[in-house]
Amino acid sequence: MGRLSIRARLTIAFAAALLLVLALAGAFVYQRVSSDLNSSINDTLHTRASGVVTLIESGHSPAKLPATSLVPGDEGFTQIVQPPSQVVASSFGGTAGSVLTPGELGAATRRPHSFGERRVEGVESEARVFARPVDSGSRPLVVVVGASTDDRDETLDGLRSAFLVGAPLALLLASGLGYLLASRALRPVTAMRRRAREITLERSGERLPLPLADDELRQLGLTLNTMLERIESSLRRERVFVADASHELRTPLAILRAELELADRPERSPAELREALGSARDEVDRLSQLADDLLLIAGSDDGGVRISREPVRLEQLLERVRRRFRQRAGEAGREIVVSADNGAAVALDPLRVEQALGNLVDNALRHGRGTVRLTANADDRRAVFEVTDQGAGFPSDFEPAAFERFSRAEPGRSGDSTGLGLSIVRAIAEAHGGSATIAATEGGQTAVRLSIAL
Repeated sequence: MGRLSIRARLTIAFAAALLLVLALAGAFVYQRVSSDLNSSINDTLHTRASGVVTLIESGHSPAKLPATSLVPGDEGFTQIVQPPSQVVASSFGGTAGSVLTPGELGAATRRPHSFGERRVEGVESEARVFARPVDSGSRPLVVVVGASTDDRDETLDGLRSAFLVGAPLALLLASGLGYLLASRALRPVTAMRRRAREITLERSGERLPLPLADDELRQLGLTLNTMLERIESSLRRERVFVADASHELRTPLAILRAELELADRPERSPAELREALGSARDEVDRLSQLADDLLLIAGSDDGGVRISREPVRLEQLLERVRRRFRQRAGEAGREIVVSADNGAAVALDPLRVEQALGNLVDNALRHGRGTVRLTANADDRRAVFEVTDQGAGFPSDFEPAAFERFSRAEPGRSGDSTGLGLSIVRAIAEAHGGSATIAATEGGQTAVRLSIAL
């Protein structure tokens, strides 16, 4: 069965089901016809016995009953018997003995009784026998009648032969019809398979053909087309990601190469050499940070950033971020202020959340003005962090794409930023079951809000 096609398996299943139905239907019809024929024979026997009993009870002598009341020949018989075994009258003639035994006659004197089928001398095939008592007044009598089952057997044999001949023909015709129906039903599958063989990642927008009927095959085609759309969208994002990453890597590599070439010139002074090496070191640090960011973004695509939750006090977490950027803020004449629920402790990944808040503070120091404020509060369901400065905030046309990879508020790709900071913030928030959004503050400034599910 494993090597058979779906069309063949459907045909075999259809034929097996049809064979079962035919067998059950044939058995039912055969049993019903047999029961009806037996009931007809029984009704005939009861009628014949009642007619003989009526004649005897009306005063006719059992030995002198009219010939029409007895049924001679091989189709049946009639006997009037006086128990234990004396035959008073018989359609077989005067020499025939009783069909029933003394015990059976004794049972028949008490109530009408059917004795089933048996072989009776002079009757073709087997005979069904029925007996009933007669109230003759002077002596107990039993009327015994029988009918041949030959006609019934011939009818059942003919019905059985018809089934044995007709069932294979019906099965053969139905199997052929089932094969045609299966072929027609699987035609959309064949069309989808042929189209799937032609679809490549080089041509976008190619989809599987859908059948007209709104059935399971159409739903399967829609599901597969949706999957192709997701794969195509993912591939498109990966290509953009690779192109953007290549662009970001090209600039520091070019600067690093230029600095090394300049440092290699013999006429450079020791001060110029130290300056070139310092610049090269800065570019190496930038490349290292970019590589770490790219690895984190790639990890978020492979199922999310891995986090390890542990209880952390919000005020201590914000204070660590403030100390990390305190010197840089002081050199720029700015201040970092933290505000958090005193004593509030929440379960989160402190390293990842510090990384996200560090990116936001870095953006605020790089592009904002004035005091940078870090706030945090928590309830039973989530912790919310906000980073705000006194700058003009994000341009309105940049906000929808602020958390996309390699997106920048300034035109072109100038500056030191890689455009990955906010996308990393969003990845860390989503890894905690939360989100990252841009929200306007009361003073008209813009704050980046990091929400983490607890």
